[in-house]
Amino acid sequence: MDNNPSAGNKAGGLTTVLEKSLGGIAKAGSIALVEVYEYAQPVQARGLVLMDTPGYEPVSATGQVAGGANLICFTTGRGSAYGCAPSLSLKLATDTALWQRQADDMDFNCGPVVEGERSVDELGQAFLELMLRTASGERSRSEMHGYGQQKFVPWPLGAVT
Repeated sequence: MDNNPSAGNKAGGLTTVLEKSLGGIAKAGSIALVEVYEYAQPVQARGLVLMDTPGYEPVSATGQVAGGANLICFTTGRGSAYGCAPSLSLKLATDTALWQRQADDMDFNCGPVVEGERSVDELGQAFLELMLRTASGERSRSEMHGYGQQKFVPWPLGAVT
């Protein structure tokens, strides 16, 4: 309904969910898409997969966790402090200004790529190492703060406004 851009997306300059989706596609990189899944369907394929979920983080992540995700990597340009308690959650600040404002809520700063200080490969390696450390027991900011305890939200049937 209303092409569903959230108030935060609108404040950030997005006018449609199509624009938001194009940003998501850009984040996927250039690897081939392997499979597309329905909401909460168990993911069996290896490689890049997509799941049909709404844009609302708690509902989207709930479907991903139900499908088998055990690490949610959540990019934010507006400063969402979202966490998903049933799985590990890492929040990536898209720029250094956000990182500096919300360092206590963010796990990783992507700003050095935008600022030309580091390459995508360098930052990608650093993020991979953070994912491995987190999967091996290092606590994420969400875990430290107890975020996400009430954010396991199944997708309601019907129109959502």
